[in-house]
Order: sequence, then structure tokens, then C-alpha cells
Amino acid sequence: MIVASETGVLAPFNEAGVLHASDVHVARRLTALAGGPTDDDVLLATALAVRAVRTGSTCVRLDLIADTPAERTADGDAVELTWPPVDRVVAALARSPLVTGPASGPLTPLALADSADGPLLYLRKYFRQEQSIRAILDGRAASRPDVDPTALIGALDAAFSPADGYDRQRAAAALAATGWTTVLAGGPGTGKTYTVARILAVMETLLGDDVRIGLCAPTGRAAAQLQTAIGEYSRTRRRLVSDPAAVTVHRLLGSRPDGTFVRGSGNRLPFDVVVVDETSMLPVTMMCRLLESLRSDTRLILVGDPHQLVSVEAGAVLADLVEREPAQTSTPELASAFTAAARIDESDFTDTELSALGGGVITLRRGHRYGDRIGDVAEAVNAGDADRVLDLIGTSDDSAVTLVDPDELDEVRASVVGWARELRVAAESGDERSAVRALRGHRVLCAHRDGRFGVGGWSRRITGWTAEDLGGVTHGGSWYAGEPLLVTANDRAQDVYNGDSGVVVADGDALVAVFERGDSVKRLHPSQLAHVVPVYAMTIHRSQGSQFAEVTVVLPPADAELLTRELLYTAITRAERRVRIVGTADALRAAVGRRVARASGLRSRTAEH
Repeated sequence: MIVASETGVLAPFNEAGVLHASDVHVARRLTALAGGPTDDDVLLATALAVRAVRTGSTCVRLDLIADTPAERTADGDAVELTWPPVDRVVAALARSPLVTGPASGPLTPLALADSADGPLLYLRKYFRQEQSIRAILDGRAASRPDVDPTALIGALDAAFSPADGYDRQRAAAALAATGWTTVLAGGPGTGKTYTVARILAVMETLLGDDVRIGLCAPTGRAAAQLQTAIGEYSRTRRRLVSDPAAVTVHRLLGSRPDGTFVRGSGNRLPFDVVVVDETSMLPVTMMCRLLESLRSDTRLILVGDPHQLVSVEAGAVLADLVEREPAQTSTPELASAFTAAARIDESDFTDTELSALGGGVITLRRGHRYGDRIGDVAEAVNAGDADRVLDLIGTSDDSAVTLVDPDELDEVRASVVGWARELRVAAESGDERSAVRALRGHRVLCAHRDGRFGVGGWSRRITGWTAEDLGGVTHGGSWYAGEPLLVTANDRAQDVYNGDSGVVVADGDALVAVFERGDSVKRLHPSQLAHVVPVYAMTIHRSQGSQFAEVTVVLPPADAELLTRELLYTAITRAERRVRIVGTADALRAAVGRRVARASGLRSRTAEH
């Protein structure tokens, strides 16, 4: 959107699509706080700092501002913009009242910082949050819990049977027991939740049956899945006496309607152990609040996949913590109790991974969820190796991962219609178990919500296919047996959450919606579901945390801004057996080559200029 009233230095950047109208308006408002004329370089830098937060970063790297992408002309040429020299921008900011404070008072909405990545400009709120996160983590890393090695070995032996035979999972539990903060990273199927359940069993053995455990995740759906996984372990392997209940991070901290929280530095959480699942979705603001709410003697375990899509809000905290430089004040050497109990094979770890262990970070590598070829493609995507990705991907339907021409969709149609047929047969017979199992058989994943490449366009395509090939159903009317459902808002009263998938099944002469909950099936009357839509396709963002036997990934054109490495990786790793990628080789190369660029100061040491 173009700001018609903007005729100054921001106008060409707004017209070129670098700055949105909101960036311009907020920058003008902030610079007005300086109480006098504002240097054009400062005004532009302020607008870019606002833009950075809007696009998911906590700050703007001033030495890279000239690389900010702009829209192209009708001829396809890049819009030419005149960027100021970086040293001139830094000098102007260093003397600006927005950074140093105006004569009228202490208000300083901007923070200028020096880092190993060059000069960084923040909206001060995010600078303070990063500094708070860094200080708390450094303080927690400066000491270790006092753990008896013999007791730890006994607890690990009880939690991990010899048949488990995977050293990294046992090492992760030992790391969590011997440090105040542990980052448990790993891709889908590497056993993160499996390991968390056993970590909790180890904690009960070491700290006693009255240990207080807090389980949370950024979304209600992720919390429900964590609860299911922990409950399954407790029922089938070893009963957890503490019986912890998983909630959202907001609920754990006591979110109020006005956006504030009950918990904080003046009202700490009572838990001895706190586990945060799907940490990749946690923004910097919530991470800051969570850390401020912990007691110094609470063990914190952050779990997630740093390569997945990150929070829609500012920050990529999990990835930052995995790659973060250890603090000089921390104790990077491994605790003696860990060394005695973990039984790791150091040849299984790279030098970087061994160093990370000293900082409380461990990455599970061995995937159990999907086939080797899908895992190989996912690793090649993460490595940014487009040539290897294309070499690994087949063109025939008997390959585990195939690239499908957007104009030749017969195989995709056959797979989608076959999935819909199986779902309908199970649902019409009233077989709830088979219906929820069939629901996980296939899912179409899109980068966008709207348009021909988005959920809207593909949902219309799929309903057309199923109506033509299966018949008997008028889509868009009343509910029908076999209709797949997607919950679009949390409803704690009904125990369904944004992103949950269910299916309508026959219940005698009536219909009921069913949702899988571990070993059980939750049944709800359609009238009990206030926020639900049919799900013939879904966005890749919504699919995080889900798993399907087959997925069809729809790639937008190569120049689409959403098309990134993280998006493609997340989509591919939703599949257990088969991935079909609908798109061109150029679009695939573009996705592999384009990373989500989120600027942050958490990975290295920063100091205010």
C-alpha cells in the first residue's frame, strides 16, 4: 500500500515495496518523539527496524540494508534504489535522540548495538528482551545441579532399556539431569517426545515422586499432542507419579485479557522441571517472559526442530540457541556425572556437537518416522544442495519423493481420490478407528491460503475430483460421512485446538465428528464445533506437528516470497512413505536456495553502541 502523503526519503522505498504503509506511519510517529527535525538516514533506518519486526526479525543488520529485496518493474527489472552508506547511517543513529534520548526525557525507542555480525538496530523492546534472555541463560549456565552419578546411572538404566540402544537419547536425558537448561533438537521421527517422557521418569527418580513438572507448548494442539505422548508412555511403560498436564505457554504463565501475565520475575513458576515442546514456534517475547518466570533451580528443557518454520512473530529463538556462542561465564566442560552416566560414543558426535553438549545442546539425528529417501532429501534441502535434491527426487510414481509437472496431475488425482474413497468407506460404516487412520493417509499442503497455488484453489480442485469420481455428495452443503475437518480456533471446553484434524462418521442414523487422541477417539456432535471447516488441503504452517502417510506439496512460482528452504523442509518431513512435489524444477531450486532470513543478536555477543 502506497502512502500518498509520504513525499520524503521513505517514498521511493514505499513505492518499491521495501516498506509497507505501516512501516512508514510507525517510523514517522517514532521520529516525532525526538522533538525536532530527524536526519533522513535515521528516518529510513527507523522504518527498516519496524519492517524487520513485521517480517519476523528482532533487529535490522545495517550492513545488509542494501540487500533488502524490492519489487520488480513490469519488464522484470529490479527497482533501483539509492541506499545511504552504512557508516553514515551508523554515525547518524549514534547521535540521534531516538538512540541517546531527547533533552525532554529518557525516552529512547531505538537501540544501536555492535555485534560480530556488524551494527544492529533494534526497536528497544526487542533489544531488552534479547539482553534479558542472554543474561538469564548465562546465569543458569554458570553452575550445575548437584547430581549423584550412581543415582543418575540407575535412573537412566530404568528409563532406557537395553533394547532402546540409542546413545543420543540416553545422553539427552543425562544432559537434562546435569544442567539447568537443555536444548533437545532434532527432526521429525528422531524420538524427541519419546526422550522427553523418559527424561521425566529420570527426574522423578532423582528428585522424588513429589517433583513438580510443567509441560507446555506454543499452541493448544501441540500441547495436546505432548500430553498424549506423555500419557501413552505413562500407561504402557512406566507410570509417572506426578501425572503432569500439558498446557499452552500462555496458560502456563497466566495470560490476562489485557496481554499481561500473572507470572514473571516477581511471581515465579513453582515447577522443578519445565518442558517446552515445539520451541521453534516460540517468539522472542514469550521466551523472555518464560525465562523471567523460572526459578534459578528449575530445570528447563526446550524441545524442537530448528530447521522447521519459525514463529509468525519476531524471533527464531530455538535456531539461535542451537547455534549460539557459549558465554564466557558458563561452564562449558561436561559435568562428571554426565560423562559417567551418558555412555556416549564420542565418535558418533562431531567436534561441534561435542562442544555444544557443554552448552546444554544435543541434537538427535536418527529418524524413525519416514523412509531413508525422504530423510536424504530433507537433509539435502537443509544443506541448501539443490543439485542433490533434484538427483534424489524421482519422476516416476514408484519413487518415495517425486517431482510432478503442474500440468500432469493424474497421479495426484488418483492418490487424492483414493484417500477420499477410503475415508468415506470407513466413515459410512461407522468404523471410527479406521476413519481416523484413513484421515492420516494423505494431505495436500500449500504455501498460500488463496489463489490457484493455495489452499482455496486446491480445495476446489479436490472437491471437483471427488464429486466426479466418487459422486453421491454435494460439497459445501450439509455435513456428510467421510468429510475431513480442520479446527480453526482453540476450544478448551471441547478439548479441540486450532489445527486439529477430524472426520465426520456415521453414528446410526446420525453423524458424529471424531478426533484421534493417542489410543482413544474423541467424539463430538457437530453442534459442539463452533470453529471448523472442511480440510481438503491445508497450509504448510498449519501442518507443523502433523504426520501423514503421503503428502502432496504444492509449490508456488519461483519468485514467491513464501517459497523458502524451511517451508519445503517442513512440508517434506510431514510424510512417512511418499512425497509428491507439484511444481517446476526452477521453483524447487528457488525454495532450496532461499532461507528464512531473520536477523537476531542472540547467536553472538552484542553490546549497546
